[in-house]
Order: sequence, then C-alpha cells, then structure tokens
Amino acid sequence: MKLIVAYIQPEKLNDVKQELYRREIFKISVSNSLGCGQQKGYKKVYRGVDIEVNLLKKVRIEIAVNDAFVEPTIEAILDGAQTSVIGDGKIFVLPIEQCIRIRNRENGPQAIG
Repeated sequence: MKLIVAYIQPEKLNDVKQELYRREIFKISVSNSLGCGQQKGYKKVYRGVDIEVNLLKKVRIEIAVNDAFVEPTIEAILDGAQTSVIGDGKIFVLPIEQCIRIRNRENGPQAIG
C-alpha cells in the first residue's frame, strides 16, 4: 500500500482527473495549497508598490493505492499534469503502514479498495 501525493498546477486538475479515471482510479482527495520551488515566485506591481509573490497556488492530490496501482497512478498524473515548463509540480510516493475502513473495520489492502 502506498500514498501518492502530487502537487500540480491548478489548471491541470481536470486533465489529471480524466487520466486517473481512464485508468480506473477513482478515489482521490484534492486540496488547495500554496508553495514554491524552483520558480521562486514572481514580482508584480500593485498600486505602484512592488510586491514579491513567492507562494504560488498549487493543487495537492492524495491517492492511497494498493501496490498494483502505483505505476498506473504515477503515469496518469504525469500524463495529465506535464507541460514541460518549470512549475509543473512534484509526485511523492510514501509507504502506508496500515489502512482501516471505519464503516466495517476492514483493514489492509481491502480497506483501500
């Protein structure tokens, strides 16, 4: 069992979801986040004052999958989010020690579904 966490551009969320659905991966969590990486933000002028914006809007996707779905999930995110421009995002793959479904107390790979 793995937890896949991806940070992507907000405008690429629909493309990533479509790629995931195409590979029959439906259980995802999505949240808005702020962050910066190599982009280091940007500068703009607001009412005559220079403002440095170094936290950019990103979307965080979390997907818990069984081992057989790790590579298809990563490929779906790459296919949906990649623009080959700096700031496309990152994917992290973390081990899951235990998963328990609250409704019926199933645990392990069966609980992920």
